[in-house]
Amino acid sequence: MRKNILITGASSGLGEGMAREFAAKGCNLALCARRIEPMQTLKAELEAAHPGVKIFIRELDVCDYEKVFEVFRAFRDDLGSVDRVIVNAGMGKGASLGTGHFAANRQTAETNFIGALAQCEAALEIFRAQNSGHLVTVSSMSAVRGGARALNVYAASKAGLRNMTEGIRADMIGTPIKVSCILPGFILTPINSGLKKAPLRVDLKTGCKAMVKAIEKEPAEAKVPGWPWVAVGLAMKVLPLSVVAKMT
Repeated sequence: MRKNILITGASSGLGEGMAREFAAKGCNLALCARRIEPMQTLKAELEAAHPGVKIFIRELDVCDYEKVFEVFRAFRDDLGSVDRVIVNAGMGKGASLGTGHFAANRQTAETNFIGALAQCEAALEIFRAQNSGHLVTVSSMSAVRGGARALNVYAASKAGLRNMTEGIRADMIGTPIKVSCILPGFILTPINSGLKKAPLRVDLKTGCKAMVKAIEKEPAEAKVPGWPWVAVGLAMKVLPLSVVAKMT
């Protein structure tokens, strides 16, 4: 069992939901996000519900790249070791290119890809020294095809993360270090609560249970929830772009 788990973007949404699921399984947690107050509340709640679980929290903007390394190393020292890192922090701001929203598109690209790169570097530095660990990146079903409007940059950044994760996995072949990429479908979170089109969306608890179940199997890649997103992913690869655009 991977006992000590580090989760980024843990102040809300998928990060908070996964923290709840892992705490219920008796895992120690290292949680970080830009907002410290929600994590303080979460820490107190989880420690009361699960007295045997150790929970550490730190404020972190994943675009503060030097601090990513500092925080990950500090969590390793807190816990003694880190068994699994879940690169979850992400952003969904943006709009169609050329419509005056470069700042938002750039912020999404930097957070979802360069910020994720920093997290993967910091995690693997620890895992290589330990000669063990499980790196998990949270991509998106949006990574399967290009997305219209607000998904222009979001989908591209998540596709880049998916591809980078595969490359890391290639590097780790033959080592004790495992690498997984999770592609969530539409799970109700603050990042997508305003979407008018969210077919097959599930509630946060259902989605996070499915994510944790998939993560613990340590697959190369998993689309979650498996039904219907495995089938949807296959369809997305072959449908005309005009049809895919209408789905987003």
